[in-house]
Amino acid sequence: MASVSVSKARKNYGGLKVLHGVDIDIADGEFLILVGPSGCGKSTLLRMIAGLEEISDGTISIDGKVVNDVAPKARDIAMVFQSYALYPHLTVEANMSFSLKLAKAPASATKQRVREAAEILGLENLLDRYPRNLSGGQRQRVAMGRAIVRQPKVFLFDEPLSNLDAKLRVQMRSEIKQLHQRLKTTIVYVTHDQVEAMTMADRIVVMRDGFVEQIGTPLDLYDDPANLFVAGFIGSPGMNLIRGTIDTASGTPTFAADGGGHLPLPDGVSLTQGAEVVYGIRPEHLAIGPGPVSGEVVVVEPTGAETQVTVKLGSGQLVATVRERLAFGAGEAIRFAPDMTKVYLFDEKTGVRLAA
Repeated sequence: MASVSVSKARKNYGGLKVLHGVDIDIADGEFLILVGPSGCGKSTLLRMIAGLEEISDGTISIDGKVVNDVAPKARDIAMVFQSYALYPHLTVEANMSFSLKLAKAPASATKQRVREAAEILGLENLLDRYPRNLSGGQRQRVAMGRAIVRQPKVFLFDEPLSNLDAKLRVQMRSEIKQLHQRLKTTIVYVTHDQVEAMTMADRIVVMRDGFVEQIGTPLDLYDDPANLFVAGFIGSPGMNLIRGTIDTASGTPTFAADGGGHLPLPDGVSLTQGAEVVYGIRPEHLAIGPGPVSGEVVVVEPTGAETQVTVKLGSGQLVATVRERLAFGAGEAIRFAPDMTKVYLFDEKTGVRLAA
């Protein structure tokens, strides 16, 4: 196990700047996930940690040692890619032991490590099979097993579940988290799926356009987003974000949504008349029933355990997630109430979160 430190890391491809001075400290044994939309630089940063991309500026340290000029094979890391990258002509056992054989590890030790990894991943009965005879989930386990047998200081995962179907992704998420709990090895994991990040990580790094937007535990990011981007990116369904202005004409400040309609504001809001803001509230913090706000039902989506109700307010829409099985029709007028302790306000121009 080892800590990883990224300090002022930059990456340029000629005149194209991809990463802009990234700073991240990853603790020994931590499960850290880099998340963000496509093109935000998360995979580039992972490849820089692995040594597969050169660093334009800054430093990367593993276990206290700067590795900027250290070859990938000498960094004591193991990487699991989106594509399984298995040798089709080798059995599961041969695939998992390949790196140890290249390193000329003793045959007895190699066999023991492969057996231990196979037991951890439930591959004991598949060691004699070839990749073509395995399912997608089994192939991903083999790729993970190939990394485990090396007993590296750091595991790097680059969107390893992207090729799996939805049900198998859920299963593999749980298996990877259990694997981390068992091995207690430092993991840096890249994904564009914020649900993966929320369910698996000790901490999450939210990235956009080569910058780090916020770092924190999953619930810290969910409950305390620093800006509009993080608020909208973290959570499924996402936070409701309605654009409008502050209206103080009645003496009690309210939020006037673009296109019509008002929403109540928490006590103590001191913004001036006409201030352009974005009103944020998560779907589970909207209660359908008697309340101060009226809207028009757009669509009702039952998911089984919950029902999602989309409501038109002015020129925008709000989604409410409720446990009840409601039977509203499109176009029907309903009333609802936001939880005033869960309202977020953001500056529309900068995206920065405002004090209530």
